[in-house]
Amino acid sequence: MNRAYIALGANIEPRARHLQKALDMLRRHPHITMKKQSSIYETAPVGYTEQADFLNMAAEIDTSLSASELLDVCQQIEQELGRKRSIRYGPRTIDLDILLYNQENKKMDRLTIPHPSMHERAFVLIPLGDIAPEVLVPGWNKRVRDFIDELPKTETKDVSKWTESGSAEG
Repeated sequence: MNRAYIALGANIEPRARHLQKALDMLRRHPHITMKKQSSIYETAPVGYTEQADFLNMAAEIDTSLSASELLDVCQQIEQELGRKRSIRYGPRTIDLDILLYNQENKKMDRLTIPHPSMHERAFVLIPLGDIAPEVLVPGWNKRVRDFIDELPKTETKDVSKWTESGSAEG
């Protein structure tokens, strides 16, 4: 069995519903077992900033799928939930990124593991730290917690826990 960590993000309403649907689709897949999921965090957009805030979270799964097959499943879920890829880093109904897959460190045509920019993104690391703070990131010999500790305040200030009522907690 393979252990993988997936980042989920959405900033087109209904954001929380898109996250829940994506989680449900992962849970229903016959070759995926959901192990843990993080809290939901509201985060400011990165890159293209002229868009709504995101809801982000992370999930830990076990799967018999290869990394490439898991990528296919993630992209199928994105497509089924209406993901459009018109603006780089632009608005999206849902985004699923494979962050870690076992302790593999490899670059393929369609996928790089670990995710190449996860170590510098608070909106990825903070939810991942909810469920896997001690996991080593291959190629870096650092734990998720170490990366979080090294994030500058300018990166973490726009990440806050989101509550069901739709408001963020600092």
